[in-house]
Amino acid sequence: MTDTPQADTPKTETHRTETHRTETPSLAEGYEISTDPARIDVERVHRWLSTDAYWALGRSRDKQERAIAGSLNFGVYEAASGHQVAYARVVTDLASFAWLCDVYVDRAVRGKGIGTALVGAVREHLRPYGLKRVLLATHDAHGVYEKLGFRPLERPDQWMAHFFD
Repeated sequence: MTDTPQADTPKTETHRTETHRTETPSLAEGYEISTDPARIDVERVHRWLSTDAYWALGRSRDKQERAIAGSLNFGVYEAASGHQVAYARVVTDLASFAWLCDVYVDRAVRGKGIGTALVGAVREHLRPYGLKRVLLATHDAHGVYEKLGFRPLERPDQWMAHFFD
């Protein structure tokens, strides 16, 4: 990963979680991950999410820009061209909690393990902060996240949400 203190992390590492081992997957050759907010292609991210991501359909550009500004952002880029091919953001206090959201891989590069490598890089970037948990919600990508150590909440009945109309 570029632009972070963890840039020299070996390509594959094994980590022990509470109940299982997880590996940090390698990013496909020719791609790089960065947390530099200046590299985010805001127009592309907005188009992806507002038109092709079930959780963000119709999201306004202004709302997307505010979400980016208030989050830790990760982009995957073609190394040669610099074009962004994937995105993820994390809402966190960098002390006890994080929420992984807006994970998106351009349809043109899906199937190369880019999403799995991106989420693994996010996990490893957050690891040194000693967070108690990283949450996410998904409708259809459970298998991707399970490979990286995510699992269903043990007590979902303890969680609540407030929804504004």
